[in-house]
Amino acid sequence: MGIITKIEPLDGKRSKVFLEEEFAFVLYKGEIKQYKIKEGEVLPRETYEEIMQVLLPKRAKKRALYLLQKRSYTEKKLWDKLQEGWYPRESIEQAIEYAKSYHYLDDYAYALDYIFYRKETLSRKIIEEKLRQKGISSQILQQVMGEAYSCREEEEELQLQQALKLLKKRSYHGENEDPKEWQKQYAYLSRKGISSAVIKKALSLSVEFFE
Repeated sequence: MGIITKIEPLDGKRSKVFLEEEFAFVLYKGEIKQYKIKEGEVLPRETYEEIMQVLLPKRAKKRALYLLQKRSYTEKKLWDKLQEGWYPRESIEQAIEYAKSYHYLDDYAYALDYIFYRKETLSRKIIEEKLRQKGISSQILQQVMGEAYSCREEEEELQLQQALKLLKKRSYHGENEDPKEWQKQYAYLSRKGISSAVIKKALSLSVEFFE
């Protein structure tokens, strides 16, 4: 298959193997010994195929399931995590598809759960941006946002309650008529993704809310 040009220690247990000066894969010390991998020698094709098509995909699947048992991941975040483990692209793809086939990995369900647990404390805009950062696709975002925020009045009420709670936390009771203070609170709520109309309503209701 190619000459093993370098075996470079990665940590106390694993090493990076290079074929023809190109990084190929990462193996544990016992596996290097098992497959008789030595610098300067040729790696047989059958050995290479067993490593790439059997050993590493199996390990990537086990690693993916282990990670998903600890916490939920989006497809992108799980991909990034497996990539950090030096798994080849093909092994990562197989691990992702394996997890999806058993519904251990489901971006749609992940996004819905994320919204459900945060919609009362974060604005729709902020939630949407955070989900984008986690790798949720635009198509899935459109679907889950439509389902989670099917009623505009409900969304505005959630934003209003969120804004009032934030104002209370900042000790703003609407008692200060200073325009600069009003603008300061307005800008703060705006940065939280709350709409202009809701902010104005929250600021006007703050005295009543805190009585």
